[in-house]
Amino acid sequence: MNSQSPDLLTFGETMALLMPQDFRSIEHASSLEQSFGGAESNVAIGAARLGCSVGWFGALGDDPFGRLILKRIRGEGVDVSRVKLAPDAPTGMMFRETVAGKLAVHYFRQHSAASRMSPDDLDLDYIRGCKILHVTGITPALSDSCRETVFAAVAAAKSAGARISFDPNLRLKLWTVEDARRVVLPLAEMADYFLPGWDELRLLYDTEDFELVKDKLSRLKAVSVVKGVGDTTVVLENGSAVEIPFYPVDQVVDTVGAGDAFGSGFLAGLLKGMSPAEAVRLGSINGALVVQMRGDWEALPDWTTASRRLSDKGWVER
Repeated sequence: MNSQSPDLLTFGETMALLMPQDFRSIEHASSLEQSFGGAESNVAIGAARLGCSVGWFGALGDDPFGRLILKRIRGEGVDVSRVKLAPDAPTGMMFRETVAGKLAVHYFRQHSAASRMSPDDLDLDYIRGCKILHVTGITPALSDSCRETVFAAVAAAKSAGARISFDPNLRLKLWTVEDARRVVLPLAEMADYFLPGWDELRLLYDTEDFELVKDKLSRLKAVSVVKGVGDTTVVLENGSAVEIPFYPVDQVVDTVGAGDAFGSGFLAGLLKGMSPAEAVRLGSINGALVVQMRGDWEALPDWTTASRRLSDKGWVER
């Protein structure tokens, strides 16, 4: 493996995030606070905080938002050496608000730098040197060239013996479920770890029958980690199913980023030598902590915080 490559690599679009303070609507807010978010960079930051060697890459606009994002992700200990700043395309933006208790996100990502990513942008040796490549279903939904880029990266990683982690992250604002199936299901077949939510599987397989879905997942070579089956996560491996309850949460403040937080903990656990079921416990802790604070990634814990909670087995033995 390439000694210069981090153990975990991921890539995709990260966008500037603007939102009103105090849960006001955008229409009636006098100011907006600034942050950023992206499924893959959220995972990268979470795994880095847990002490893993991590890299994230993608394309950002060579603008104030892109430069801020690049510096902040680098500041979290993530390798961003393969990130490209595009001088002729903007950084994507999203605006988030909570109106009448309901979250709404408004995206401005068409023609963004990230949507123009192509296989030519990939450093294949860098990808071949990782231990795990993590991809999501968001990136291939951005454009035809982004879809080609995801499959090219997965092929490069697999050719070198790296493991593939895939979170479908189904976004029906970007494509129809029919279009998503044509991409997501083949990627699931290529994965070593498949991380769907039960709500996503119901759409992808067009059924409410969990036993039927379990049968379909059992035909994959991947370890499938199904989030949100009741209040549990179900790990399907070698024909057996293990149910792991969610880590308890005192108060839910903001659910955005919970799945990414889970993914970061799960992948960090694998890199630390945990079994998939043990890694799910770490992922569940990460997800539980993130939803108790506002923001996509700000509440992601460090290893000291997470490991202290990991030693409390009471929540999985009820």
